[in-house]
Amino acid sequence: MLDTPAGARGPEDLQDPHGETRAGRLTAWGNALLGGFAPPDDAAAAVTGRDEAHRVAGLPGDADGDRHALTWALGRLRALGATGFRLALPAPGHPLGLTGPPEFNARALEAGEAVLTVGGPALGLVPEVAWFGPPGDRSATVLWHCSPVREAPPADVPTLREAERELAEGLREATAVLARLDVAGAGPEALRALEAYRRRGHRELLAPGYPPRAVRVLESAQRIAALLAIAAGGHGAAVSAGEMAARAGVLRPLERTARRAQVAAYNAAVDERGDDGPR
Repeated sequence: MLDTPAGARGPEDLQDPHGETRAGRLTAWGNALLGGFAPPDDAAAAVTGRDEAHRVAGLPGDADGDRHALTWALGRLRALGATGFRLALPAPGHPLGLTGPPEFNARALEAGEAVLTVGGPALGLVPEVAWFGPPGDRSATVLWHCSPVREAPPADVPTLREAERELAEGLREATAVLARLDVAGAGPEALRALEAYRRRGHRELLAPGYPPRAVRVLESAQRIAALLAIAAGGHGAAVSAGEMAARAGVLRPLERTARRAQVAAYNAAVDERGDDGPR
């Protein structure tokens, strides 16, 4: 993403090569668990993914040094009254999905992602990723730091309907921008990136219990984000520093639109909930 904060996660820190964050998976599968759509062990395994292990620290009542397995921690959050989770994907100058306080926001901004609980005490979780192993065969452990957050509407999160409308406009604009930047004619590196995106094939998005519109919105948002990442990676016709800066200025609003839509999609299990559950 264009707004990735300095010192935050790099490509290898992402949960998968398509850009799904660990906070996104915790939000989706945590909502599936709390909504009765997935058993605890399946939800925890889906969140952990390719990582070695996930643990949680800082839950209410914890002593210093307490570390809990993810399955236990999710059960503890449910016992405390949590009924759902929301995703935050903040970037510099854009605290998307956050509610404060400043200390929590700073930690979430450094990580580039966070999860906030819905129901029960207002809590936020931020992942700390530790990598080990030789290059090409690395694995990770994740420690989720839990701390109190403010009870307030999350910053700048659109509804699914708003996100879908913004994405339709953004996709048209992204297509025009990519054509103007001549990404497809930028050489073998750009062509390989485009081909890898096209070949990624179908994959399951979100988790059981999400409304179909949320899946559509997330798929469109990730498509735009992937194409913009290719355009922002130095491919295309722009070669000078000034041209690269101009390119970033053009792409940044589209990146923000895609990020807002991703948050809306992941949060749909709680924000789009009807009387009988998610729609």
